[in-house]
Amino acid sequence: MTGSTSTSTSTSTTTAGKAPTTNDAWVRTWGTAPHAPIEEFGPLPSFADTTLRQVVRISGGGNWVRLRLTNEYGTEPLTIGAARIALAAPDGGIRPGSDRELTFAGQTGVTVPVGAPMLSDPIALPLPALSELSISLYLPEAVKSATCHAMGVQTAWSVPGNAVDALTLPAQATSLPLQALISAIDVLPDGPAATIAVIGDSNTDCSGTTPDANRRWTDRLAERLAGRNGRTVCVSNQGISGNRMLNDGLGEAVLARFDRDVLATPGLGHVVIAIGLGDIGVSCAPHDGSGPADDFLAMFPGAPVTTGDLIAGYQQLITRGRARGVRVYGATLTPYEGDEIFTPEGDRVRQAVNEWIRTSGAFDAVLDFDAVWRDQAHPTRIQDGFHAGDHLHGSDAGCRALGDSIDLTLFQ
Repeated sequence: MTGSTSTSTSTSTTTAGKAPTTNDAWVRTWGTAPHAPIEEFGPLPSFADTTLRQVVRISGGGNWVRLRLTNEYGTEPLTIGAARIALAAPDGGIRPGSDRELTFAGQTGVTVPVGAPMLSDPIALPLPALSELSISLYLPEAVKSATCHAMGVQTAWSVPGNAVDALTLPAQATSLPLQALISAIDVLPDGPAATIAVIGDSNTDCSGTTPDANRRWTDRLAERLAGRNGRTVCVSNQGISGNRMLNDGLGEAVLARFDRDVLATPGLGHVVIAIGLGDIGVSCAPHDGSGPADDFLAMFPGAPVTTGDLIAGYQQLITRGRARGVRVYGATLTPYEGDEIFTPEGDRVRQAVNEWIRTSGAFDAVLDFDAVWRDQAHPTRIQDGFHAGDHLHGSDAGCRALGDSIDLTLFQ
């Protein structure tokens, strides 16, 4: 990994005994990129008179916490009847004595307008780095279009009625393979802190890893950063499986969502851009019957893209990031021969893009993920053990190798 280091940081001296003010420096300790429900994956439940319980693992710790709700792709106002946050116990439970009631402008319920997010009031809850939190939302009215995050290798549970304070999940709980109606958790550490925002596709979302095990490469990066040098460095994963840089796919294009999902991040200190393989794969996919089905390709509209198109997209993201005053790092695109979208033409584009990422000097540093994953004897393929069986997505071991490969001095 090459490049210079960053000195961007936020500093707070607020402690658990003193209520935060609007001037305190929050940082994002966990995030997931919201998107509209995807019809091809089937309908979501309506959630009427239902509690939605979700578990997330934060990166950096703090003394105060707040939750960001999302109705950004909702078609009607979202009503939250009650909400609680707690330290998570196994199997969807919560640790006794750790749960806190969430309020919004002092009220226990809130209506989130169509197209909007909503921050909770700050809650005093001292959290060590890498804590697992349980978030419970009671939804008294039907949610007809739930803003969500699909394929994020994280289970949620739907429970009939108001069960926000249930210590264990009742027998009627139904598991859901997604996250919904939440998009971020912010903390207020007692000392210097900053957030790394990572934006990408399924190899940032890490859809090939073990569900509910926190095996993403961003999780591994957070583990390595936890408690290092007495400074809080958080990681916010803004990957969406099936996402692209230039055109919408599953979720809006990175160029469209970059300001909301990355540049608006509280405490933003560094940006990692790991996108582009989906643009190439769909543009160059076989159309002779040997590649993806037509209905799959129909989910990814837009004209074919060139190496120049992708480079221009990266330059836009770099310029917008630097205007925010942060370091912008680029990840090379990983091999994918063996997957059904592979073509030699697409791989030539991938290698040309990687050469530009490595040598142009456009990024403040390069994370050479291609070099970590490629098979030295067959460099257009991911080495055995590092992919999830499909020659495209990272396995637990492959994602750990990416997280271990990153030079932590880039985030000082």
